[in-house]
Amino acid sequence: MHAPHSYQPKNSAGKLAKAFLRNPLTPILGIFLLVIGYMALMLMPREENPQMVVSGSTVIVALPGATASEVENVIVKPLERKLKEIKGIEHIYGMAMDNVAVLNAAFYIGEAKEDSNLKIYDKIMQNMSMLPKGAMQPIIKPLDIDVDIPIVSVAFYSNNPKMDPTVLYDHVKEIQHHINGLPNVAVTDIKGAKKHQYNVLVDMNRLSGYNLSLGQIVMATQSLAYNVPEIKGKTVDNKIVMIGVRNAIESVEDVGNIIVAQYGGSAIYLRDVATITAGSDIQNFKSALVSVKGDDGKFSPLKDQITLTVSKLQGTNAVNIADAVKEELEKYKEQMKAEGISYVITRNDGERANEAVNELVFHLLLSIVIIAILLIFVLGWRESLIVTFTVPAILAITLFIAYLTGQTINRITLFAFLLSLGLLVDAAIIVIENIHRHFHAPGAADRDADELMIEATDEIGAPTNIATLAIILTMVPMAFVGQMMGQFMKPIPANVPVALVASLFVAYIFTPYLAIRLLKKPEHHGESH
Repeated sequence: MHAPHSYQPKNSAGKLAKAFLRNPLTPILGIFLLVIGYMALMLMPREENPQMVVSGSTVIVALPGATASEVENVIVKPLERKLKEIKGIEHIYGMAMDNVAVLNAAFYIGEAKEDSNLKIYDKIMQNMSMLPKGAMQPIIKPLDIDVDIPIVSVAFYSNNPKMDPTVLYDHVKEIQHHINGLPNVAVTDIKGAKKHQYNVLVDMNRLSGYNLSLGQIVMATQSLAYNVPEIKGKTVDNKIVMIGVRNAIESVEDVGNIIVAQYGGSAIYLRDVATITAGSDIQNFKSALVSVKGDDGKFSPLKDQITLTVSKLQGTNAVNIADAVKEELEKYKEQMKAEGISYVITRNDGERANEAVNELVFHLLLSIVIIAILLIFVLGWRESLIVTFTVPAILAITLFIAYLTGQTINRITLFAFLLSLGLLVDAAIIVIENIHRHFHAPGAADRDADELMIEATDEIGAPTNIATLAIILTMVPMAFVGQMMGQFMKPIPANVPVALVASLFVAYIFTPYLAIRLLKKPEHHGESH
């Protein structure tokens, strides 16, 4: 039996120590904290960099036949004034050109994207009556910077140099369609592709021989490409009649059979003045090359490649999405190999994010070991063991709260955890050091161990609370930093104060609990005074 506690704690530290010192639920609480921390670490979405929220919209209004100065006066300036009325807009950039006005509205960084775009749309719709007669319906295009940055890039290349580049594009487009259907994939894009196209190479000598202009050729091909005649109507007995022609361009011959003019009573066909081939978009001069490292360590010759990029929705796990993309690509590996197509993953943010998190966990464990070793020399191995337990418990609380508030694990969150690591052991060290001092004080042998624990914890409560509050207050100003830097540094003021507050609770609850069971009073004491 333990002697009744005669010491009455004066502040929160002593009261917490007294409440949990002999409570059978204390070890269950400790295990529970470690479990929820581990679950948060596994469940929290991982990404290399935090996704920024950048809001803005582009408004395009066409006014056919108007000059740039007219467009400026009747569209750009009135709309600029109206858009400036919207709360949260930082800048408006208006451009007036012949026939068209373009206005870019940029919101302050951190403004909600959906709300901002809706404000722009509402304001334009409210002021449609301001637009001059003849103005086309405005086109409003929201910016999507947060989902435009890819997390995975895959370079596809052909091992057969004679393969038509459009064949490679067809295969990649098919794969793109399936990857786009994966959960949490936002945008997929193909770069450096050569697309299918009928190439009409006009012979200028023949053109002048028929007394034709290049404009006539363009008009003739455009009119056929865009128009498919169609008649719809109802008969007396209510049957529907549809008369139409199939799409007129289905082969090289169809393109060649386009009539471009009449000359001397006979038709002049496109094939008479031009060479027509079915190929790729020869006007596209963009290309990218890839060289792959083989098993022998040597790089292959440069080959033309098509890059498929994949980006993710905000707040989702880059690791899971990257793994899902890799899994999807594996399904097509054999099929592509048979057709002479290979691929190499050139960017994988999911892998890098995972490595960063695993490296952090390793460094945290390393830090805990270093702290433990230092404390063995200063206080003793039992005291060292007690402080060592508090570190994962504090981080577990911080991780779990970060998970509940919808944060992701990224390089800034990791920096916040590492920054707080050096601070969060302070409270536990102060408590254990004071307990150690009380245990070795003269007359300690005659006093109840429980009472010593509560008194030692209570003594340092007020100064430790004030010191921790002072450190928290140094972090708070970071929460008020605006613009891009504020968004980027947000995890630091969000996580460091949480870790420091958690360190106080863990130090006051678990340090005395573990100390009463692990520490022993020294056998030899000084004389009592």
